Amino acid sequence: MQEGSSEQEFNSIRASIAILNSNLDQQNQKKISVLNELQNLQEKIRKEGAESKVKKFVSLLENLKLLERQESEIRCDFDAKRSSLEAEVSDLEEKIAAGSDSKMLSRGLDGSLNESLLKLNIAKRELAARLRAIVSIKRQLDDAPSQSELIQYERRLSELNAHIQEKLQQTRKFYATYNALLEIKELMLKETSLLNSINSQFQEAIASTTGRMKLIESMQGIVKGSQQKLGKVQLGLQEEQKVCDALKERYTVQWRSKDAAILS
Repeated sequence: MQEGSSEQEFNSIRASIAILNSNLDQQNQKKISVLNELQNLQEKIRKEGAESKVKKFVSLLENLKLLERQESEIRCDFDAKRSSLEAEVSDLEEKIAAGSDSKMLSRGLDGSLNESLLKLNIAKRELAARLRAIVSIKRQLDDAPSQSELIQYERRLSELNAHIQEKLQQTRKFYATYNALLEIKELMLKETSLLNSINSQFQEAIASTTGRMKLIESMQGIVKGSQQKLGKVQLGLQEEQKVCDALKERYTVQWRSKDAAILS
């Protein structure tokens, strides 16, 4: 009866070792799955050009490497524990074969079984912690945008950029119109002031030769100033025309190159 109980305890210890081996194999499979997913995500990053997510993936990869080191340490510890358990099993088998005292053997088996169960529970907790860490990393990787989302973001940014450019052109046009009207207003005020001055002093100026000479000189100065102002305006117009011609030429070249690319 005691030998049957001993065999059951041996079988329980061996089952514990088998469970530990199975858990370790499952953990290795999950690690391989996570590594494959990371490789797929890295390939997507290279194809989609999602540079803004590179730092996040690097951090996740560093965490994964840390978990791999921890796994290696756990595996070494597991191998040591397994070797110890196998040595204990061999020792117990030798004792059974040698016909040792059943009470001492039973106590030894109970102690070994309790120790094995404790080690098994510790290994389960460590495995659960590892699985939680892997699931956390997987969730963070799932937060990365997909290719369709990146395309949608790019489309929205392009539309926003086009809208901003349109508003900018309108704003520039309004400012140019305002400046032109303001300049026209200033010229009209000067013209009105000049006409009022001439009207008030004309009769007095033509009454004498000196007054007429001063009036002529004043008019010549006004004409000269107007010509200088007209020259500045014409220079500005020429500069604006050059810029306009350059833009037309550039757009014409771009359109021709696009047409050539489409035809080819």
